[in-house]
Amino acid sequence: MEFMCISARTAAQIYCAPPSSSENRLLNRTKFNALEPSYLSLSFPTKRDYCPVLWQNGCQVQKENPFKISSSRGREASVVEAGSMEDIYDTLAERLVPNAAVAANSNYKHIVGLAGPPGAGKSTIAHEVAQRINKLWPQKSLLFDSEVESSEVAIVLPMDGFHLYRHQLDKMEDPEEAHARRGAPWTFDPERLLKCLKTLREQGTVYVPSFDHGVGDPVEDDIFVDVRHKVVIVEGNYLLLQEGIWKDISRSFDEKWFVDVDIKIAMQRVLKRHISTGTVSFPKGRLF
Repeated sequence: MEFMCISARTAAQIYCAPPSSSENRLLNRTKFNALEPSYLSLSFPTKRDYCPVLWQNGCQVQKENPFKISSSRGREASVVEAGSMEDIYDTLAERLVPNAAVAANSNYKHIVGLAGPPGAGKSTIAHEVAQRINKLWPQKSLLFDSEVESSEVAIVLPMDGFHLYRHQLDKMEDPEEAHARRGAPWTFDPERLLKCLKTLREQGTVYVPSFDHGVGDPVEDDIFVDVRHKVVIVEGNYLLLQEGIWKDISRSFDEKWFVDVDIKIAMQRVLKRHISTGTVSFPKGRLF
């Protein structure tokens, strides 16, 4: 497994590491532009002695609550604070529910790009928020006078399903290197992901692959996004990466979220994941 962390230090960011730390240098290796509509950054507390820092237009603002959300629209940033992850999930769900009410176009989709390093908790956040949206929708839809009748209006689309197959890695110039570094951007199929997102926009429905961590390969057509789904949360490591086709993928989202987590905590989570699936290749991992 290869780690590549994406920097969120732009117009609005919450970052836990001090400016001189090694984590800071790692997170600044790859950059993306946060000065876009609906950019949001999440940060979680660590066991360090320093407090989370909120970056707003280049200024540091100390906050006390351990869980914070920073969002920016244009050049304006706002902050939502919460004392628990449950409150964070609720806040994010409430934020997205109104988007499900826009049903003038039956193919309409509000697509969220949720990015962050491996082990940041992206999958958990995406599924918890989607579940809350679906739970809230029967109550909230009456307030919006919406024509969307389905109770399942939100769905999660994992980027993991767009891993290259192991047999594709076998055909690369250096197969051993390819397998050891699986999880790097070039071991995914971003062209296919972009095509799926375009199909979703244009047609309102699409079949997408999931990923079987036990087998180590994608599962074709395992997830079906249909017309009833109005909020689609796409989660993955490199969705906001500003390189090559990834840049086009980043542009396709209506709203962008970034999860900022302490690197050591993320590595511990990934190690536990590999142990649980019996695919422990952590010693070969590389940290950028």
